[in-house]
Amino acid sequence: MFSGIVEETGKVVKIVKEEGNVHFTLECSFVGELKIDQSMSHNGVCLTVVNVTDKTYTVTAIQETLIKSNLGLLQEGDKVNLERSMKPDSLLDGHIVQGHVDQTAICTKVEEADGSWYYTFEYDVNKGNITVEKGSVSVNGVSLTVVNSKDNSFQVAIIPFTYDITNFHTFKEGTVINLEFDIIGKYIQKIVGQYLEGIKK
Repeated sequence: MFSGIVEETGKVVKIVKEEGNVHFTLECSFVGELKIDQSMSHNGVCLTVVNVTDKTYTVTAIQETLIKSNLGLLQEGDKVNLERSMKPDSLLDGHIVQGHVDQTAICTKVEEADGSWYYTFEYDVNKGNITVEKGSVSVNGVSLTVVNSKDNSFQVAIIPFTYDITNFHTFKEGTVINLEFDIIGKYIQKIVGQYLEGIKK
């Protein structure tokens, strides 16, 4: 379980493909605190630490994860948003993020707005996900508030701190990002959908 409050960006230093899996080795400032079998969010994807050295750690993404996320597009040198799992006594500063990416989206516009930035993302609505105005969404693991929600797109506003500490400053038109929609909204949507199907029958 995560909060969507990114701790820092890690750097991909090695990528190894093994059959349908990909092993990613990264550098970050808290490598010395990591343990094998620990869960961490990488661009919003929950992955398990499988190896730790003095300066790096390694996680493995299976084919299902690569299909549903942007991890398969990563290259050596890329920055990845990192967050360790929440402790039971932690303050929930963001929103409930499971680390289970629902789908990817494409950045279609980046606008600077007098010291902050607006990012527009478009996604495939045929996968059954939605956003709502002022609702929560996780973009590459960052907990954000939705603005200008439309049928297949939405915007988020980014303050300078978030711009600097996450990989948002690398986004441009065409960048593929990971989306995890609000878990409460997904449950409500499913319940309402089942109710409406029942009425039709």
